[in-house]
Amino acid sequence: MRSLVFSVFTFLILTGSVNSQAYQIGQAAEDFSLKNVDGKMVSLSDYKNAKGYIVVFTCNHCPFAQMYEKRIIDLHKKYSKKGYPVIAINPNDPEVVPEDNFESMQKLSNKKKYPFAYLFDDGQKVYPKFGATRTPHVFILDKNKVVKYIGAIDDNAKDEAAVQIRYVEDAISALESGKDPNPNTTKAVGCSIKKKA
Repeated sequence: MRSLVFSVFTFLILTGSVNSQAYQIGQAAEDFSLKNVDGKMVSLSDYKNAKGYIVVFTCNHCPFAQMYEKRIIDLHKKYSKKGYPVIAINPNDPEVVPEDNFESMQKLSNKKKYPFAYLFDDGQKVYPKFGATRTPHVFILDKNKVVKYIGAIDDNAKDEAAVQIRYVEDAISALESGKDPNPNTTKAVGCSIKKKA
């Protein structure tokens, strides 16, 4: 029995399901300062009129990030006007995945005309605090930077037309109504975050 418990615990650690350092629902996130594709440093506190934040860990190369790209753009266009801007963060180490280097981020942002900040987690210091494991992986914070939702954008990565549950939109609607999102966590579907071995 003891060996079984140890094996399960080891599995959870290896799969990233146990992370005592990561933010949990109801915890306040620390502010950060990361370089945007325009070369300027960006922090959550720069958004003076924000009612909340849609923090999305995403990247250039991942097929899932690419499938969700338009939806992330649409989320910003719809919700930034309501006080919930998208703040995209690339957590990948460019030495592991060269397609995710800063110059490639700039090119992609310009090509796709990203209307949101696209930040580089240089040194991979921010994503572990959030507990992000995938690209894309969404964290919705309220105006006090308290984590209210963690997980997927919706329930169908491959076919937007077949989406039945829009988790992020439902979570923001709940916050707008003064309620907590339900569900407040879902499984993020995407590529694993790339870091040095």
